[in-house]
Amino acid sequence: MHGKGPWWQEKFNQNCVRVTAAREVVINILHDTPDHLSASDIYMKAHAISPEIGLTTIYRTLELLEQMRIVQKFDFGDGHARFELLNNPGGKGHHHHLICVKCKTIIDYKDFIDEEVNCLGKTQDFLSQKYNFHINDHLVSFYGYCANCRGKS
Repeated sequence: MHGKGPWWQEKFNQNCVRVTAAREVVINILHDTPDHLSASDIYMKAHAISPEIGLTTIYRTLELLEQMRIVQKFDFGDGHARFELLNNPGGKGHHHHLICVKCKTIIDYKDFIDEEVNCLGKTQDFLSQKYNFHINDHLVSFYGYCANCRGKS
């Protein structure tokens, strides 16, 4: 195969991991959605595309993609892990989350990202030095009540 492959191909090459049809389907599903999908959400979409893909394959694929830092796993407190692509060209880019503790709505936001990244950078530097700990990523999520749930109470 000549030419440049998909953006995630390099990660597979670096990790000496073979690209399978199931792995490509999962990546494409996550690439094509703005939502934070659970493994069962991904399974339903994958099964519609390729009925031979089983739920166990989805779980194994998500675990592998998380280890390869292609996929980020989130726990928003609803009992289901959610997934989205990291560094998704044409995607949402770096963002943080607002999570409603009642209806479990997840709102992605980028407002104040530069200010937050600056503040978090200082915090990371301080923590790295104090605890001799190399920080390579962070997650920011705020929990509360969305406008809809506040209006119902």
